[in-house]
Amino acid sequence: MLTTPISQRLHPLSVAPMMDRTDRHFRYFMRQITRKTLLYTEMITAQAILHGDRNKLLGFDPEEKPLSLQIGGDDPQLLAKCARIAEDMGYDEVNLNVGCPSNRVQNGHFGACLMSQPELVADCVAAMQAVVDIPVTVKHRIGIDQCDRYEDMVKFVTTVATAGCYRFTVHARKAWLNGLSPKDNRNIPPLRYDDVYRLKHEHPELWIEINGGIKTLDHAGNHLQQVDAVMIGRAAYDTPYIFALADRDIYAVDEALTRHQVVMAMLPYIARWTEQGTKLHSITRHMLQLFHGIPGSRAWKRHLTDHSCRPGAGPDTVTAALAQVPEIMSINTYITAPLSM
Repeated sequence: MLTTPISQRLHPLSVAPMMDRTDRHFRYFMRQITRKTLLYTEMITAQAILHGDRNKLLGFDPEEKPLSLQIGGDDPQLLAKCARIAEDMGYDEVNLNVGCPSNRVQNGHFGACLMSQPELVADCVAAMQAVVDIPVTVKHRIGIDQCDRYEDMVKFVTTVATAGCYRFTVHARKAWLNGLSPKDNRNIPPLRYDDVYRLKHEHPELWIEINGGIKTLDHAGNHLQQVDAVMIGRAAYDTPYIFALADRDIYAVDEALTRHQVVMAMLPYIARWTEQGTKLHSITRHMLQLFHGIPGSRAWKRHLTDHSCRPGAGPDTVTAALAQVPEIMSINTYITAPLSM
């Protein structure tokens, strides 16, 4: 069991990078709920960063920080250029994706398939570390295909650690590179939390974060007795307001916003973006689950779904949806129990 108090650890909670989920609008929304939790971008390939619309791909509001840029790639020199761009833009860390098993990612020779080449990953990390002062971290699986023994994971982690990486986020499921979709790879391979615990216990010098199947703060609290940090993925999107209690109980943030206050805090942001031509739906699609489990949630979602795509939709559309939900002043109502400290 770890002895360092949760409140004194660096980023004990994070929201996982999720494709088509963790864009800048979702991150700004989440930042109204949690001031301290580490947020991630979607995975962005090195080629896209170097040759794409950089402001569209990498732009963020300063309020989104602390913020990590997750990169996909396998070329040390290209990744080093991307890391420098990330640092220059103000990102707090760079994370290398060694966990995604999709065919598209494999065809680009990055993601989970790189677990079979720990020396290459170490070279990538070393190249990025050499040009930036911000942390370079790695997110990976416990294994891939038949290379899924605990010893295989340890070899991968210790090899990469020699390049100067000391922070690892471990998805506690193996990945099958063929035969399972990315969705199935998030659900079918069994969770092996004990392997992640063992990694931390045998390598206390490393900062180990656990990921995979974690849906409640109680669940996260149990993991935080064994590892340094917890990353929450789909539950952060489906039940985002659970992070209000995380701020209070871990980071001692005194003024957590109620759900209604979160919506009101979003209105100036929504006005700014819709006035620039952004469709309201691009923002409100991330807010649909704010009132999960609350009376009026269905009406809130129905109003936003029906009206956010209409021409001219803006803040008034959101306030009209908010009027469908009775105001609840306590952040504790209809929410899971706080983290055990």
